Amino acid sequence: MTAMATDHLDSAGTGQPTDQRPLVVACVRIADQRPRVDPLTGAVERDQWGVGLSAADAAAVEHALRVADTWSGRVVVVTAAGRPADPVLRDLASLGATVVRVALEDDDAGALAGDERTLADALVEALAPFGRPELVVCGDRSGDRGTGALPAFLAHRWGAAQALGLVGLEAADGHVVAERRLDGGWRERLTVPCPAVCSVEAAGVRLRRASLPSTLRSSAAGIPEKSPTVDLTVQSVGVGALVPFRPRTRVVPGPDGPDPRLRLLALTGVLAEHDPPTVVGPVDAVGAADALFDFFRRHGYPTGAEADHR
Repeated sequence: MTAMATDHLDSAGTGQPTDQRPLVVACVRIADQRPRVDPLTGAVERDQWGVGLSAADAAAVEHALRVADTWSGRVVVVTAAGRPADPVLRDLASLGATVVRVALEDDDAGALAGDERTLADALVEALAPFGRPELVVCGDRSGDRGTGALPAFLAHRWGAAQALGLVGLEAADGHVVAERRLDGGWRERLTVPCPAVCSVEAAGVRLRRASLPSTLRSSAAGIPEKSPTVDLTVQSVGVGALVPFRPRTRVVPGPDGPDPRLRLLALTGVLAEHDPPTVVGPVDAVGAADALFDFFRRHGYPTGAEADHR
């Protein structure tokens, strides 16, 4: 990606971006949106003409373009995909965005479903020459078995605020105003400080279309390719037998007394003394996990080595 990077680096080659406009990044996944699966063998057949953006990823690009227009910023679209994704990236480049592709040996970006942390590391590395982004927008769930964990890993790497599952996103001075869907037709409005990582649903927006001159200029443009230093090869996944969940059997003493009604009440636990509700917090993740394991120990559930033995 040398040709692209030099547009944003100083002449001394120090690696510092010279373009100080706010940076808005759209992280998308480009894959076959209509794969065919053989019901007998499980083999997946892919069609290069079906490669494209999911509705959520298209909404993420549109939100990024709108925020960049308000901030007078620049938009970078980054993805991890093979060469079949280049026509889609050229269409995004015709909208005025700078595109970067993290190279994959496998042409199917859905092969990365096993390790979102590694994918986040590769994307952060590819975006390093552009500087720290003010806003990163992702789709809430891509069409290639997306887990929705990528925004969390990106927010951790950049130390950014995080807002997920949004249906609206508006730019403001130093922050963004996000809208999230709630039950019962309600909406929640959030003020998210920047830098921020947001994931959006495919609701309320549609990706704009480029003008004909811009489309023609981008039709033969080269797509900058970044070779990741982290290992993005596909790892094999083993799936065991699918069985319904059954809790562990607990041995309890039988009820005493000749009265059948009292015996029945004892069996149902009505006569037992229950623990009152306990409020834990505010604590960090480690403190919450310790409180949960203490609850298990008090009620006779095995933990630690005992649970592994059983």
